[in-house]
Amino acid sequence: MNPSPPPPPAVLSYPPNYTFPTHRLSRVLRNPDKQPLVLVACGSFSPVTYLHLRMFEMAKDYVRQNTDFEIVGGYLSPVSDQYKKPGLLSAHHRVNMCNLAAEQTSQWLMVDPWEAFQSYQRTAVVLDHFEYEINTRLGGIATADGAEKKPARVMLLAGSDLIATMSEPGVWSEPDLDHILGRYGVLIIERAGADMDQAIDSLARWRHNIHLIHQLVQNDVSSTKVRLFLRRGLSVRYLLPAPVVDYIEEHGLYMDDGPNASAASGAVAAEKEKGKEKEASTSTAAC
Repeated sequence: MNPSPPPPPAVLSYPPNYTFPTHRLSRVLRNPDKQPLVLVACGSFSPVTYLHLRMFEMAKDYVRQNTDFEIVGGYLSPVSDQYKKPGLLSAHHRVNMCNLAAEQTSQWLMVDPWEAFQSYQRTAVVLDHFEYEINTRLGGIATADGAEKKPARVMLLAGSDLIATMSEPGVWSEPDLDHILGRYGVLIIERAGADMDQAIDSLARWRHNIHLIHQLVQNDVSSTKVRLFLRRGLSVRYLLPAPVVDYIEEHGLYMDDGPNASAASGAVAAEKEKGKEKEASTSTAAC
């Protein structure tokens, strides 16, 4: 159970014409002995790749085999344009691509545009938003016999680069770490070549809420690599869902790495030197 009630509505703002997506949210638990769980993956998704989608399936297997949760929903939450990350395409295109990927390749994933179409939001606030929408506005998830509604547990789903940044002193604020890892918890998908032991040891006080999921088939596809391929005129088919590839080609996206490319050329060069993508944010934390 979450340690405190969800935030009052005054804390959260809403973009114009916003509606929280629930069309694939399971409103009834199959197993009354389980606690409902909602997975939330935050990130740039510029563009969304098969690895982003595969993370949800790996988490689904892990949860079924190792926990007392029952997954009732999964959400991609693209960051706001105010995140100002190199290569970050406009929220309009990123949300469209995420919707194409979720709707045409999955039967249970959804895209929530709440974070994308407003000012920059911290990860902790994004998770509060999901908890408020599902547990306060919707009243939680019903048991099959209709006897009660259970509050859904909201958890962050991310790659191992996120937990690495969380373990670095001064990168994330202590209150945000405690809110995200203490109140909600996180499912971490390991990435090729990542050593998570030291990072997790430094977050020992929240270890019970950190779930590490090993990739049985290693996949190191990243949005950064995809953008590099596109700039070089190389094919990205079978790295991304086909509808996303078609959308990119139709709109001529990423030929210059998006609208921030010129202003952020130095940052792009630095990002290439790092040799890996970080979908996670730093301290004030967009996911």
